[in-house]
Amino acid sequence: EIMLQQTRVEAARGYYLRFLDAFPTLRDLAAADEARLLKLWEGLGYYSRARNLHKAAQIMQREYGGRFPAAYEGIRALPGVGDYTAAAVASIAYRLPYPAIDGNLTRVLARVHGVREDVGRPSVKRLIHELGEREIDRERPGDWNQALMDLGASVCLPGGPLCESCPLATLCTACREGRQASLPVRVKKAGKRQEERTVFLLEREGRGLN
Repeated sequence: EIMLQQTRVEAARGYYLRFLDAFPTLRDLAAADEARLLKLWEGLGYYSRARNLHKAAQIMQREYGGRFPAAYEGIRALPGVGDYTAAAVASIAYRLPYPAIDGNLTRVLARVHGVREDVGRPSVKRLIHELGEREIDRERPGDWNQALMDLGASVCLPGGPLCESCPLATLCTACREGRQASLPVRVKKAGKRQEERTVFLLEREGRGLN
């Protein structure tokens, strides 16, 4: 999950296998030389992820007896772990009912429930999260998260959703109302404004004046 932050699965797969080969246990990762770790990470970019992963391993070795925390709060508190990553790990590894809200889940939930407000607003983000919390499968939360991720990535597409192939079509407000193209609502941020300014540099005897 850390490698998949801002990196596609296809690009991360080889790195993942080499990383596990080099550091097969949490203890190995915690004791790793940072220079070697960063060398193995080379090409993935965003090197802060590797450094945070190293710090997290050291914290788990020191504070959790060399074990990965089994509670959402413990996972979320690790360096480099945000809400999405914590929810994904908690639900897939420990079957804890936390929705992993990414762009795909946001799109699916906004369309199914007909959310007509800007999903970039904090209040609407909270609404999407609440919808996910309400609907997540309590018995199989990891499968639920992965199913909706895959649905958003392959069927409920941003540009042209394949509604005829969607298992949620009969439940979807956007499909029923023909609003697939307009949902979810994402208000574009105002562009940068260019301004011209005239600057005077005053000098006396070759020296600038303050």
